[in-house]
Amino acid sequence: MQMLKEFKEFAIKGNVIDMAVGIVIGAAFGTIVKSLVSDVIMPPIGLLLGNVDFSNLFFVLKDGTNPGPYLSIASAADAGAVTLNYGQFINTVVSFLIVSFAIFMVIKMVNRLKREEEAVEETPTTKECPFCLSNVPIKATRCGHCTSELPVTE
Repeated sequence: MQMLKEFKEFAIKGNVIDMAVGIVIGAAFGTIVKSLVSDVIMPPIGLLLGNVDFSNLFFVLKDGTNPGPYLSIASAADAGAVTLNYGQFINTVVSFLIVSFAIFMVIKMVNRLKREEEAVEETPTTKECPFCLSNVPIKATRCGHCTSELPVTE
């Protein structure tokens, strides 16, 4: 019973809920990036490289029941051939680079907003007495603790 109570406390904490929301949004973002890579970015790259479709680049390691050549990964798989699908790997690497760059840009924007927020700090309301090191109001001309005369600050 104690273990169930501890689990409930853990699951209800804000961090767990935030993490779950992040995972769901990350998965949705992943599908968007996958579509961006396969539908928008890879076709022009393939066109530049002579109508090469990276997703269908493969090397036959072992022929299947029907000997090759195979026109696609699907036809090779249907024949039972063992293939090395390096084109799909290229697509995955490009997708990873795009996701990494997108995350970098988001983090850069968040850091910029944090720096702007830090730059707009409140003006100080107290200063330190150079004689007794006590905090006194910024407009004070004498320290309330040691009664020393303080330099005037603007």
